[in-house]
Amino acid sequence: MRLLISTLLLSATCTTAFAAAKPCDELKAEIAAKLDEKGVKNYELAVVENDKVGDAQVVGSCDGGTKKLTYVRK
Repeated sequence: MRLLISTLLLSATCTTAFAAAKPCDELKAEIAAKLDEKGVKNYELAVVENDKVGDAQVVGSCDGGTKKLTYVRK
């Protein structure tokens, strides 16, 4: 019985992790909407490869962790 419960809990956890992976365009739009709601002006959100982040602040990852979403104030 314990094995069954453990297996079900582990399966639920794995399903949640896979569901959390978002396409970059969708995540970028969500973050932009939140920044706009807070009144943030003069910023740039960019989708970059993991090794091209540079000095920008990383605000999310997308496409299954293959890319990062960066934020830079202008």
